[in-house]
Amino acid sequence: MKRLFSATINSLRAIGYGFQSEAALREEMVLLVAGVLLGLVVAPSVAWYVVMVGSLLILLSVEFLNTGIEKLADYVTRERHVEIRRIKDFGSAAVFCAICLCGLVWVAAVAVRLGLVSG
Repeated sequence: MKRLFSATINSLRAIGYGFQSEAALREEMVLLVAGVLLGLVVAPSVAWYVVMVGSLLILLSVEFLNTGIEKLADYVTRERHVEIRRIKDFGSAAVFCAICLCGLVWVAAVAVRLGLVSG
């Protein structure tokens, strides 16, 4: 139980630090809050709501991992290295994929809600 409590404290500290210091994390946290509320209106069903909010949580998770990779790379060296740039680009590509997933899920949910497709 103590380990779970410590892990929760560490996670909350990281969320707070990310919100204070990283614009991309701040934007995606605001998007998550908006999505939780907007999803209540847009989601065609409870299952759709879970998937819609889940996709936003995945996006936020990938952004946290990308931020961690970037911070670690900057800690290792501030010099410009081709391999470090590629590593950072891989993280950025992962965030892009997660954004695409969110877009697909939310567009599909709206299409189902409007009756344009069956869900």
